[in-house]
Amino acid sequence: MNMDFQGKAVVVTGGASGIGRACAREFASRHAAVAIVDRDSKNGEEAVAEIHGAGASAAYFNCDVTNAAEVERLVGGVVARFGGIDVLVNNAGIQRYGTVASLSLEEWDEVINANLKSAFLVSKYVLPFMIARGGGSIVITGSVQSAAAQRNSAHYVVSKHGLLGLARSIALDFGKQNIRANCVLPGAIDTPLLRWAANLDSHPERVIQACDSMHIRGKMGTAEEVAHVIVFLASDLASFVTGAAIPVDGGLLVPVGGMSFQESGTGATKA
Repeated sequence: MNMDFQGKAVVVTGGASGIGRACAREFASRHAAVAIVDRDSKNGEEAVAEIHGAGASAAYFNCDVTNAAEVERLVGGVVARFGGIDVLVNNAGIQRYGTVASLSLEEWDEVINANLKSAFLVSKYVLPFMIARGGGSIVITGSVQSAAAQRNSAHYVVSKHGLLGLARSIALDFGKQNIRANCVLPGAIDTPLLRWAANLDSHPERVIQACDSMHIRGKMGTAEEVAHVIVFLASDLASFVTGAAIPVDGGLLVPVGGMSFQESGTGATKA
């Protein structure tokens, strides 16, 4: 067993930037043929060019993964190009803010569709081809908010909880067909999406500092650190791992009351 993907085809949604792009690079470096799926053509083509420049194999596919007809065409196109699909990374997603009381129906649908419906649709159309290949692996990018919650993020929290349920449902329903499904739970990861969210605040540097301080080591994670775990879960080395929720959060979920409480609250010791 190893982490070599020679002869395997990998689909990465949201593959043009952030965690998805890091996954595409990592899979390609391990000899996979990578389908980068995104609506951002400019960054998608740049990601493919980067992988080609390293002597590896990738192709860009433009797709709205919330649209069933587009997803069905996408999967057919990937299979026609690469001969099948062995690994799916459901990574596409967005972040928005609001409470149950403040959200409009349109805002709710936007996030649920982008984060949860998209993963359902791509999985639905990929699974028959994986089964035809004798099995495969699906890895879903959830969040620490798949297990906890952040205020003013109702639709995002619900979508991320749902993604963990989706991974576990696929693992249970298709395990006998040699399909594994797992969900990674990243903490704050320094990506374009996080930087966008920070810039919504009048003091983005303060948000970045807060994101750093939430983690035990005092700094955010990188997209590459999450990609390494996703690639492991997709590999033969993780052959007995399925239905799992794997935190990739720098210990964010560990300290009772958060790191600020640990450093100044009850029981804290001063150096």
